[in-house]
Amino acid sequence: MKKYSVTKSRNTHPKRGKRIILETIQILNRHGYCTLGEAFNRLDFSSAIQDVRRFNYVVKLLQLIAKSQLTSLSGVAQKNYFNILDKIVQKVLDDHQNPRLIKDLLQDLSSTLCILVRGVGKSVLVGNSNIWVCRLETVLAWQQQLQNLQMTKQVNDGLTLSDLPLHMLNNILYRFSDGWDIVTLGQVTPTLSALSEDRQLWKRLCQYHFAEKQFCRHLIVSEKGHVEWKLMYFVLEKHYPTREQYGDTLHFCRHCSILFWKDSGHPCTAADPDSCFMPVSPQHFIDLFRF
Repeated sequence: MKKYSVTKSRNTHPKRGKRIILETIQILNRHGYCTLGEAFNRLDFSSAIQDVRRFNYVVKLLQLIAKSQLTSLSGVAQKNYFNILDKIVQKVLDDHQNPRLIKDLLQDLSSTLCILVRGVGKSVLVGNSNIWVCRLETVLAWQQQLQNLQMTKQVNDGLTLSDLPLHMLNNILYRFSDGWDIVTLGQVTPTLSALSEDRQLWKRLCQYHFAEKQFCRHLIVSEKGHVEWKLMYFVLEKHYPTREQYGDTLHFCRHCSILFWKDSGHPCTAADPDSCFMPVSPQHFIDLFRF
């Protein structure tokens, strides 16, 4: 059987002062995917976007591909990519959930497509150049649709956020890991607006995503001598990657050389299956096929 190289990562926590170490391993080409495009086609991301636990993971993966790996996809994989993206956009337009996430994805994708279209002849493109122009026009149309998206006010005579006691509202805010989600929720009611400005809330969010050394480099102090944790969060976000958090993630079985969703499980034949499973972040998924 033909062998091929993939990249395996040992994920170490940045707070321990360690870095992610990548090492090359040899695995058997027994499952039909030895390129990013083949894996992308076979893992059925079309179904994954319907699962709320996997939606953010797939969107992040599409965004990373849009930034740096779009031209590495085969023609079939590119078609699959844009079909999945179309389903995601239509889903957001229908249920009005995660519009900001998709707007960021489309912004990165349109920037990449603009560079490719303007640089025709300077880079190798799979497919006719007119197809890439059509794709850019489609993405721009999607962006306009999302820009025009109007959130419909739901009429509900039952319990609403405004009816919850303060400690419960505060508990909800403390469970968010994205600063923009906190800002958005704070726009719902005056009470939530006040709670969303809690300095301790933003301090914990900064500590969750960033290291202490990063705080020192971008320390922002008010005239009264208080640390501006909310402002610091958005400044740090521009300079450093935030900690990723997903409801469900892909895992890689080192014994069977299989990628699978954690919640779906995998019938591994190893004596100790758990020791063979390795979580695969969206970036690591792409790194697996860089060889």
